[in-house]
Order: sequence, then structure tokens, then C-alpha cells
Amino acid sequence: MKFFLIARACAVLGCCWALVGGAVHAATPPVFVLNSLEASVSVIDPVTWSETVRIPTGKEPHHLYLTPDEKSVIVANALGDSLTFLDPRTAQVQTTVRGIVDPYHLRFSPDMKWFITAANRLNHVDFYRWDGKTLTLVQRVATSRTPSHLWIDSRSATVYATMQDSDELVAIDIATQTIKWRVKTGPMPADVYGTADDKRLFLGLTGSDSVEVFDISGREPKSIHKIKTGEGAHAFRAAGDGRHLYVSNRVANTISKIDMTTYQVVDSYPVPGGPDCMEVSPDGRFIYVSSRWARKLSVVDTQTKKVVRQVAVGKSPHGVWTLQHAPR
Repeated sequence: MKFFLIARACAVLGCCWALVGGAVHAATPPVFVLNSLEASVSVIDPVTWSETVRIPTGKEPHHLYLTPDEKSVIVANALGDSLTFLDPRTAQVQTTVRGIVDPYHLRFSPDMKWFITAANRLNHVDFYRWDGKTLTLVQRVATSRTPSHLWIDSRSATVYATMQDSDELVAIDIATQTIKWRVKTGPMPADVYGTADDKRLFLGLTGSDSVEVFDISGREPKSIHKIKTGEGAHAFRAAGDGRHLYVSNRVANTISKIDMTTYQVVDSYPVPGGPDCMEVSPDGRFIYVSSRWARKLSVVDTQTKKVVRQVAVGKSPHGVWTLQHAPR
């Protein structure tokens, strides 16, 4: 109880740390929700479940990603051609990097050498060198229509990009920044998730009601399964157990839980307002999801299969992220 009261007092005062019993304890990190049509980030206190501040960003922030040193979370402002760096623990704005063209989706390679962005409206994928401080553009790779989401394999050898409006999956060699192959997919592929062994990719088919599974273990990619989840299958988040994967079905207003070994839907959760990007609590019990059309962050209890709370945020909430989350 003593620690709880001290931690809450520090949060109110804007402090970053509380000293208790001779040890330093971090306050509970906030939950970030990107408001795509408001050019802002809602900062949510996960103890009181209230919005503590709304931070201005560049136009159309859609996705965000943690720097390898875990000192900054980067918000990609697609229409603002900029990146906003925030402290993942205090939500303080650290810096704004301009001149990053159309950063819709973003990822760091596991070896921490590359920062890669998908230019959604301009049809290219960009490779930046990252030295821990500075981003330097090295190559701009022309793709197909509307590159959407990215996935990088565990060896930092290949980046996979979905092409939302040409219905393709493209593989790009990271060392040479050249396209290795491309393959047709189902309609409007969006998010992409790779298994830990780098053998399979799961694609959310937003123009359909399914998740498409590709075997990428051989020389040529092969579509091996389609898992019916719900209309508008869109974004993924790992459940944290190494076996299950959540997918949000924006049109169906549901979240499906997929067994990645059997390709079966093993559970489903109703979520109103067009569920989009998700985060999962450290214990795996709760899903934090942006209800895109309702201007809410919805919290789903996976045990009761109910939305247990909603927090009002800005217009068209999209990306959701917090430092404390289930394993991915």
C-alpha cells in the first residue's frame, strides 16, 4: 500500500521515479494511443484508465515503434513527413525528426543496424542507417501499390511488405536493398506477422474475412492456408505464449485468437467501433485495442470475453503501444 501511494503521488507530480526502501522503482509506463485524424497522441494512465495528456504530433500518426536502446518510442507521422520521439516511461517529447518521407509503418531490424519505413501513399520502402542517434537514408526501393505493413526476419536478412492496393506480398533483401520476390495475396493485405522460426507469415486480409498463411521456408513462397476470422481482418498482436496470435476484424467488430500451429480460431471477442491495433497486458489477460470509429481505447478481458472499460481518445485512433506488454 505504501509503495502504491508513493507511486501515485509521483505520477501526479510528474516525477519519473519513486525511492522506496532504498531501491529505485519505475512508475507504471503509460499506454499510448495514436489519433490519426487529429495529429495527436493520447497518453493513458493504466492505473486510473484516464487520459492524462494529449500530445500534438505531425499529421496522420499511424504506427509507433521502440528504439533498440528502449529510450524512445517513435511515432511515425505519415502525412507530416516526420517522426516524433517520446520517452516511453514519462511520455515527454524528446525530439522531432523531419524529412522522413511518408513514414506510415516502421520497424528496426533485429541487429539494430536498419530502420525501415513503408511509404504508404508514395509506393516505396525506405532504408535508413541507424547509429543510435541519427537516421541516414541509404536506399529507396520502389514497390507496388500502397505498401502497408512490414515484418523483418530474425536474421535481419529480409523485410516483408504487404501491398494493400495491388494485393501482393513483397520480399526485399536487406543487404542489397533489392526485391527478392513478389507473390499475389488475397484482397487488401494489411498487417503481417512472422513465426519465430522464420518459416511462416500470417497476413490480415482487410478486404476479406480471413488471415492468409504463407510458407516462406523454401525458395518460393507458397500460400498454404486461409483462416476465416471475420470481415476486415487487419492487425496482429502476439498473445504472449508463443503459440497464439490475435487478429482484429475491423468490419466484423471482433478480435479472433488464432492457434498458429493448427491454423484454427480458438476464441473470439466482441469489440465495438472497428477494432484496429492492439496491445496485450503483461499477464496476457487484457487486450488494449483502438476502436477506430468510436474514438475509444477499449480494454477486453479475455477471461470474461467482454469489454470491461473504454477510454475516450481522439479522432480515428490507430496505433496502441505500451512498454509493459506480453512477450511478442
